[in-house]
Amino acid sequence: MVYLAKKSSKDNPCSINEISKKENVPFEFLGKIMSELEKANLVKTKKGVSGGYFLAKSANKITPGDIVLALEENTELVNCSGCPMAGSCSSEDVWDEVQESMDNSLNAKTLADLIKRK
Repeated sequence: MVYLAKKSSKDNPCSINEISKKENVPFEFLGKIMSELEKANLVKTKKGVSGGYFLAKSANKITPGDIVLALEENTELVNCSGCPMAGSCSSEDVWDEVQESMDNSLNAKTLADLIKRK
């Protein structure tokens, strides 16, 4: 996503082959990732010889949290449902704080912020 934010646009999409080579990600694996990102409306494709992928919206409107959520089935660190101690466990509050901290961190920056750093 950082690569797309830096290098692509609707008029100049990046092929999976290009991204795979430049970012050293296996082609087949990247294809699966891009498919999930497309389903989540984070990237779009342009078909044809000069086709490829580009961001579906501005880099300042996409957070790392959006990307993680698109690629992971469950971003919950600990799931206490079904536990007989749920609601009375002394560590439940700690896990809630850790989850909130992680969620806040993942959503505090945007892709635009990340490409400024690279």
